[in-house]
Amino acid sequence: MGRVSKEQAQENRRRIVDTASRLFREQGTAGVSVADLMKAAGLTHGGFYKHFDSKEALVDEATARAFDGVGTSDKAGADTDEDAANDARRAFVENYLSPEHRDDMAGGCPTAGLATDMARGATGSAARHTYAEGVREFARRMADDDDDGLVRLSTMVGALILARAVNGDPLSDALLAAARAEVSA
Repeated sequence: MGRVSKEQAQENRRRIVDTASRLFREQGTAGVSVADLMKAAGLTHGGFYKHFDSKEALVDEATARAFDGVGTSDKAGADTDEDAANDARRAFVENYLSPEHRDDMAGGCPTAGLATDMARGATGSAARHTYAEGVREFARRMADDDDDGLVRLSTMVGALILARAVNGDPLSDALLAAARAEVSA
């Protein structure tokens, strides 16, 4: 088999990172082996180390990818119109605390999806730093003139994690509804 082009190598790396970003949110970093990841990406296990020195290096990059573009449209109009900002925030809350978002762990919020992995990870890791910045940005987006957004963020992420943990029980939908009512008030 011949060497791949530089463009194909870049595409393969992007595919690995995108796949890892989704699988890590869905299954946790410890729950995804390099072999399983590469299979899901449609690549050979041996090719992993052509792109990354270690799984930890991939976790760092996949965490950053998970936060890429998060929230780019959830406060549309926020700089120009307070009513528009409030409407955008309410729409974001409705979507975030929906059964559809609860059920889409792989494509869902990295704040909720990666929380336990970050808590167990190395304090000084690039992934943990990226995660902390993502949490800060989430809080800023949830802030208004009266507060810094930390209570809204904590309520939303906590409710989503709990709703996922008890999914299939009526308590799951009740948690989402209670958090929506509290955060939207």
